[in-house]
Amino acid sequence: MPLNKKDHIWVVIAAFNESATIAKTVAGVRAHFSNVVVCDDCSRDTTAQQAQAAGAHVLSHPMNLGQGAALQTGITYAMRQGAEYIVTFDADGQHNASEIAPMLAALKASGADIALGSRFLNKTSNTPKSRKLLLSAALLYTRITSGIRLTDVHNGFRVLTRHFCHGFEFKQNRMAHASEILDYIAANRVRYIEHPVTIVYTEYSIQKGQKGSNAIRILLELLMGKVSK
Repeated sequence: MPLNKKDHIWVVIAAFNESATIAKTVAGVRAHFSNVVVCDDCSRDTTAQQAQAAGAHVLSHPMNLGQGAALQTGITYAMRQGAEYIVTFDADGQHNASEIAPMLAALKASGADIALGSRFLNKTSNTPKSRKLLLSAALLYTRITSGIRLTDVHNGFRVLTRHFCHGFEFKQNRMAHASEILDYIAANRVRYIEHPVTIVYTEYSIQKGQKGSNAIRILLELLMGKVSK
């Protein structure tokens, strides 16, 4: 299904100390879609200034809250601007902006409410073995706790409909937000699709990304979130 030029599409990027990549990331997205909002999560560098210079709408947290909170701030802003579709996109250069349109088209054709990017449906992604092991463990955890059978988890490249965003709000401020969204999909029987995306791992993105030791912290965040409900 071809894209309708009248669709109001916003790309949301959460950023923390991403001055090395944010300008290039924003420029890459704006080559395809003009509406980009960057939530600067109290960076200590020039992330906010560079994002604004590259043409993004920039929101700034007065204190560091975490990626989940930054994404929610950006999503709330995009919704207030009338967004019909919202794309979550990483700031570190791992994602390819040219893949937004195909994922959006697939979501529209499916009638689902969310498209989840999968690096494992795209055979060209250069996922390191250590990251594959961590993601395999996360997949198993997701299947046990939510019952959803996916090929990838903790992938920040997604397309959300306005309808989905009306019902869902990130409560987990930090990295556990990626599992939180899957729990919501399972609990509410949300229609979803997976779509192949390319994840390009560089020395910078690996250094900025999740380490194996973070898995325990993410699990604790999820458990604390469930207990507090």
